[in-house]
Amino acid sequence: MSVHYLTTSELAERIKYDIRTIRERLKDNVLIEGIHYIRPFGGRKILYLWEPIERDMQLHSQEESAGVPMAGGGICHG
Repeated sequence: MSVHYLTTSELAERIKYDIRTIRERLKDNVLIEGIHYIRPFGGRKILYLWEPIERDMQLHSQEESAGVPMAGGGICHG
């Protein structure tokens, strides 16, 4: 299995997010070190791993589209 490493700017271009949003809001909240990104050779540079990011974006999207659980056990679809 090949792994596609992306810089922050390359990731921003792929997922259509601002670089600053990735650095300030997604990194360490949604994107987890060791799963979604690495710091090669223990340095400061960050490389994002495309496959886990793509997988988790799709999983989260599917979960969100399932609807909102209601107190009575039903699901509200919007």
